[in-house]
Amino acid sequence: MGSGAAGTTGHRSLADQLRSWTDEQVSELLTSRPDLTTPAPHDFSQLASRAAIRSSLARALDSLTRGELSVLDALVVAGQTTDAEIVGIVRAEEEYVVAAVARLRSLALAWDSPEGLRPLTGVADCLVGGPEAGVSGLRPRTANAPGADVVAARIGEVSEAARAMLDHVLAHGGEATTGSARRNVRPEDASGPAEELLSNGLLVPGKDDLLVVPGEVVLALRGGRTTTEPVDRAPEVATAERPVHLTESAAAGAAGEFCRRTELLLEWWSTRPAAALRTGGLGVRELKATALHLHQSEPDTALVIEAAAGAGLIATRADADGNPVWVPTDAFDSWLDADIAERWTTLARAWLASTRLPGLVGGRAGDDKPWNALTPELSSVLMPETRAMTLAALAEVPPGRALASGTGLPSLVARLAWQRPRRPRSRADQVAWTVTEAAVLGVTGLDALSPYGRALIAGDDPAPLLAERLPAPVDHVLIQADLTAVAPGPVESGIARSLQLLADVESRGAATVYRFTAPSVRRALDAGWTAAEVHAFLASVSRTPVPQPLTFLVDDAVRTFGQVRVGYAESFVRSDDEATLAALARHPKAASLGLRLLAPTVLVSTTPVDLLLVRLRELGVSPVVEGPDGTLRVGRPAEVRARTPRQRGPAHSEARHAAQVAAAVRSLRAGDAAARVRPAAAVSPAGALSALRDAIERHASVVIAFTDNQGVVGERVVEPLSVEGGRLTAHDRTADDVRTFAVHRISRVTPVP
Repeated sequence: MGSGAAGTTGHRSLADQLRSWTDEQVSELLTSRPDLTTPAPHDFSQLASRAAIRSSLARALDSLTRGELSVLDALVVAGQTTDAEIVGIVRAEEEYVVAAVARLRSLALAWDSPEGLRPLTGVADCLVGGPEAGVSGLRPRTANAPGADVVAARIGEVSEAARAMLDHVLAHGGEATTGSARRNVRPEDASGPAEELLSNGLLVPGKDDLLVVPGEVVLALRGGRTTTEPVDRAPEVATAERPVHLTESAAAGAAGEFCRRTELLLEWWSTRPAAALRTGGLGVRELKATALHLHQSEPDTALVIEAAAGAGLIATRADADGNPVWVPTDAFDSWLDADIAERWTTLARAWLASTRLPGLVGGRAGDDKPWNALTPELSSVLMPETRAMTLAALAEVPPGRALASGTGLPSLVARLAWQRPRRPRSRADQVAWTVTEAAVLGVTGLDALSPYGRALIAGDDPAPLLAERLPAPVDHVLIQADLTAVAPGPVESGIARSLQLLADVESRGAATVYRFTAPSVRRALDAGWTAAEVHAFLASVSRTPVPQPLTFLVDDAVRTFGQVRVGYAESFVRSDDEATLAALARHPKAASLGLRLLAPTVLVSTTPVDLLLVRLRELGVSPVVEGPDGTLRVGRPAEVRARTPRQRGPAHSEARHAAQVAAAVRSLRAGDAAARVRPAAAVSPAGALSALRDAIERHASVVIAFTDNQGVVGERVVEPLSVEGGRLTAHDRTADDVRTFAVHRISRVTPVP
């Protein structure tokens, strides 16, 4: 993009170079640097000015790899140069350097001036971080620096004392104080090592009376290269052999398990909403209770909750008292109707694009406050990039290999640190969280990316590949005489829900074990099941005859079910069994219920019916509600739903940004055409900034109309040096001094012919 080879004339300014680009090239710049489009620039001068702002430069540098930063650093050291020289001073393959320079041009971090390729003004100040960030530590070469052979000869000719001083200065940052050394002295008149280095140009005056080692000297000491090691070699990811069938089996099992636990969570919150904090998060107690219900750790539970929320399956609504609670959304019912592979795809895509940080849940923030699941502050805009880059690195690992134990994760962190050396500080933690979460979700198995995981990060539909690897759901269980039932695989959704209502899950895994108890059977009866329906269901799902102990258990539960009836008085308790009511009235734990015996078969209570039902069940009684006409009222608790929040995924954001880019390109072309017929002077602060930054890039002088503190407008001829924070720093020719000017007081900027 652009021309930078030797023999080309270059462009008068960055704005001129941008003006010469095609619409596709301008669109690529605006897509890679989205901050330049908000608001849309009026013309190419304003676009060039905005591209040179320090904050925008920092964002652009954050997207570069360590190798690309090293190439840009070499360009800063070289100053105005050619593509061929950059290839010569960067320790890397020629193809890599050429591609890196092309990307720097496409990002407007480098442009082709008439004197040669040069970095954008401000890049040098933003390049900080040391060797680990691709910065060599070299200072720019001095103007009209001698050739490399001349510099090398001068280094070889100085005395041992001068060479020792030079090495000492380089080892301590390349700066030294002048002391009593004279700055302007000929080699033959030099006295002492410092003056000897100054006279030979191996030390040059810097800011604040400091002496610095110029870039050409360090280049000569490093053999003409800016670095001592190659900059184009990304760290390798440490891997070890791992059978494909084991990794795929582990991944598919984890994927199915994650979907099942998500279903359990949402069904539980359907009838028992989780209280939301005032900040919108989920309390520590609620998280612990949910983890206990799902039979898994709190970190894994936090991941299930956050993934479900990201997929739009969880939202808040007000309960009967007006307090916010977390409940499933309307989308949960549609999600349940899909098969497991499609369910997983919904959750995995939401996780991949999510900015959430479930790995922080359970820890504490800087102010010692705990990080709660679903709290709005628990997010980072860099997390989607970390997930995508981590999985992309795992995708490069060939099938049959996986991350090596012990060394695999550190090598993966090093790989991402090379790809994005400038951000963020928490990159190592984010990579570790991604690896852990991917394993829990089933994107990876035994630290190897699954085939459907590869489809996921490629943007394809992973559901067909996952469906091939999931075990077929079973429609039966093996009921045993010890009141347990073993499901030899994942149970069909409808049968699984009925089993979870009729029995308690005792253990999970490849085979799920259910245990039938008197309370679990009463739970089904409370939901409206009859004895005949319970027996018929057990007979239909059991591959073996229903054991006699289970039949007796069901019959006994049915016999005692409804013996005690609760009605509305405030509430009353009625039973044909006089002994049962007498014992209940004298029960030591029933004192708080306000029970009073009106007749041998009737008790009244001061406790509301809904609370009385719960308390009586805790005392081991199986009550049912009796209507005014004496009929029984049974049924499952009403399931609560919230409105599905509007989801705007990556596709929507990309489409919106593409529309903004297209509109910005049209605005730039129109504004550029209008600028040709306007006067050359800038009459607005935005126009003044553009003209001043253009002058900085060209090292040109301008005439500014400046209003001083007394309101007097005067003209000054200045050489702009920098523009930051709304203030211009420039060399005032009239006063022969460096001064600062408030940009909002500059009413006109005119180039000096």
